[in-house]
Amino acid sequence: MATKATTDATFEADVLKNDKPVLVDFWAEWCGPCRAVGPVIEEISNEHGDKLDVVKLNTDENPTTTMQYGITSIPAMYVYQNGEVVKQIIGAMPKPKLLRELADFIG
Repeated sequence: MATKATTDATFEADVLKNDKPVLVDFWAEWCGPCRAVGPVIEEISNEHGDKLDVVKLNTDENPTTTMQYGITSIPAMYVYQNGEVVKQIIGAMPKPKLLRELADFIG
């Protein structure tokens, strides 16, 4: 199950009104660490998509949502549950560490 892109226009439906926890990957084309962590996020989506929806939001193309959540450093991965941010993970990290960070949602 590949990660899907969300936008300012679809963020509410994709993330805030989602029944499952949602991992939002805030990223941009020019961000090297974002590109490095991208495949890891894709793997997590494939392996745990039944428990956790994973979406990507391009911060350059979607300034409203980016500003609304105060995203100043990317990559930033936020987990939303019932429309609320319940976890913030800032910076690229190896898959085992990222899985530990997400254990409460995919365990």
